[in-house]
Amino acid sequence: MNRPAPERFRARLATSKGTIVIEVVRAWAPHGADRFFNLVAHGYYDEARFFRVIKDKWAQFGIHAEPRVSTLWRTATIPDDPAGQSNVRGTVAFAFAVPNGCTTQVFINLRDNSSTHDKEPFVPFGRVVEGMDVADALNAEYGESSGSGIRAGKQDPLFGGGTAYLTREFPRLDYIRKATIDS
Repeated sequence: MNRPAPERFRARLATSKGTIVIEVVRAWAPHGADRFFNLVAHGYYDEARFFRVIKDKWAQFGIHAEPRVSTLWRTATIPDDPAGQSNVRGTVAFAFAVPNGCTTQVFINLRDNSSTHDKEPFVPFGRVVEGMDVADALNAEYGESSGSGIRAGKQDPLFGGGTAYLTREFPRLDYIRKATIDS
């Protein structure tokens, strides 16, 4: 799970709404690109819910469907990448609560969030090159109530109950059927 990612690659997310293709550029954020590459290549995001979708803002995913797996990864942090690319519409970055605290949760910027996100810094490692219309159409009806952000400290039910919890409590969340690396 620590293989260096190719300099450029595409990750294909087959979702319940359609396909999203993310082009990852390792030079933008090597730690983030490597982590995302390995998680996708090993099926980590398969069946993961888009648990925090704020219309016209962002769509977040990255908590594994099985609680025992997500719990193992919850503290497996990577170092922060230096700021580089801006959090404009379509870019993809890791979410985090504390410095050097990125693990598995990522988000797609559904608008230009650079004025707030570049200061943090949320460092984009890729961008949506196909399916931005799919990302825009992800179910946002639950907003913060289905997972809030890492910083809000309200994700314990997601880690403890996984997809079973989310399906029971928030049955209309969209999800990733399968995530793959395009060859």
